[in-house]
Amino acid sequence: MNHDNARPDRLYEDPDIASFYDVENEWSADRACCRSLAAGCASVLDLGCGTGDLAAEVALEPDCTVFGVDPAAAMLDIARRRQGGDRVTFVQGDGRTVRLGRRFELIVMTGHAFQVFLTPEDRIAALRTIAAHLEPGGRFIFDSRNPAVAEWREWTPEQSSRRIEHPRFGAVEAWNDVSHDPATDIVTYGTHYRLLGDGRVLSSHSRIAFAPRSELEQALKEVGLEVEAWYGDWERRPCTPTSPDFIPLGRLRRSS
Repeated sequence: MNHDNARPDRLYEDPDIASFYDVENEWSADRACCRSLAAGCASVLDLGCGTGDLAAEVALEPDCTVFGVDPAAAMLDIARRRQGGDRVTFVQGDGRTVRLGRRFELIVMTGHAFQVFLTPEDRIAALRTIAAHLEPGGRFIFDSRNPAVAEWREWTPEQSSRRIEHPRFGAVEAWNDVSHDPATDIVTYGTHYRLLGDGRVLSSHSRIAFAPRSELEQALKEVGLEVEAWYGDWERRPCTPTSPDFIPLGRLRRSS
């Protein structure tokens, strides 16, 4: 198991920096897709739930039990306080090792959370967690960026410079910086927020991996999961060599 990505990441663990997450990320297509898959489900697990936005929305489904799991305490604090958060059972846990002692009809992992698992061993462990929590006949879906697209090339200070209006901090200048290790396809990126009110700069550094589809296919088979469809984005377009994402939708492999 890799332990480097077990180190606290201020992007998720620092309450001030974590408060930017919902401001910067307006989920739409992934939320719509997951809500569609959750319709009629009696139980849903959001693995890597972050601030709980999706989990709280899925919990609007009638008679649906929703769990959200995330390793970051600061993100879960936001999740529990958000509107609808009281309808979700939030658990602090590592996606590689958490075991909830129950199974779910749908397991989702959005926001490219799968990419925090930096090694093939980490990724297999996370997929084993999915397999261990799936009901027979239940389905899973997650996303991982296509390394061939090299999206990290856009995460330079020049291309990522932006201005944000934060509900608590007011006007903020934000930017990223990035480095890529071609030997491992691990990307290290910085996230920086300059608070124009007092000049403080809040910074974090994160590491994510860009696994090839061939590795994902093999790992899914190894843990007993089978894929019904590979999508290239959350609009469910077919997965091609130039698609931005790899998004497998599948279930437990049926025994022959």
